[in-house]
Formats: sequence, structure tokens, C-alpha cells
Amino acid sequence: MPKSVLFVCMGNICRSPSAEAIFHAKVEDAGLAQSILCDSAGTIGYHSGNRADARMRKSAAKRGYSLDSISRQVRPDDFDHFDHIIAMDRENLNDLKAMQAIHAGKARLSMMCDYSRHHSETEVPDPYYGGDQGFERVLDILEDACAGLLEKVKEELQDPA
Repeated sequence: MPKSVLFVCMGNICRSPSAEAIFHAKVEDAGLAQSILCDSAGTIGYHSGNRADARMRKSAAKRGYSLDSISRQVRPDDFDHFDHIIAMDRENLNDLKAMQAIHAGKARLSMMCDYSRHHSETEVPDPYYGGDQGFERVLDILEDACAGLLEKVKEELQDPA
């Protein structure tokens, strides 16, 4: 069975689509595209149907990432479909915990920064209201955390217990 990961931020236009693109690239590079699936969503549906923020797409493209996903809101069946649902910040995690309390499901909830190996942040900051440097900082954090997450998921593939 493939492992599946859902990345979640508030609107699904900056942080979570970036995490999805970075993680997908790392999965591809590791030759695990058939074994690890990923997606992204937001805790709110305000941006549903939209592409990622243009500033985030521009910053990501400079690093070779293509943010192609379309924003959507977290759905009740996500808690059954995904093995991991990963929040970008504490507020998103609390919203996900509240949803999971109603919908149950197999998904394990965690914070993106739990997987960081070189950065000390506990949350991925929302760059939406800041300048270009905020988008770059988010990508730095996500590249680090996605590398750590990939190691965790690879361990699970080897020992599914």
C-alpha cells in the first residue's frame, strides 16, 4: 500500500501547496512516486479553486518547484484517506484535531516543523502579508522539514507496523 501525506495550512495557497511540491520533488528524486502520494488542502475554503499565490509560485519556481495544485478545503474523508495530515502551524493543527474528533479516521496529525532537522522554528510562518523574504524563508523551512518527513515515511514503508 502506498503511504499518503496531506499538507494543510489555512488557505492552501502558500505554505501547504509549497510543501506538497517540495515533498513531491523529493519523493520523485528518491524513486518512490509509486509508494508515496501527497496532496494539500486548507482549513478554510475561501481560496478553493484557485492556484497558489503568485508570489509563492515565483519564489518556488526560482528553486525548480512548480506549484500546480489547485486550492481545496480539507474534507471529512481526508481523515480516512491519508496516513499523515501535517499542519503548518498550531492553529491549523487545532482545527484539524477538532475535525478529526468529529470524523475520526486513521490519519496521524503532526506539525510540519516536527520533521525539521536544521531549523528551530516550531511553526511554518504564513508569508501572505509579508515581502519576498517571507516566501523564501518558508521554502527554506519546508525543504528541511520535507527531507526529514521523507526519511520518516521511508521508515514506515520498510516497517509498516
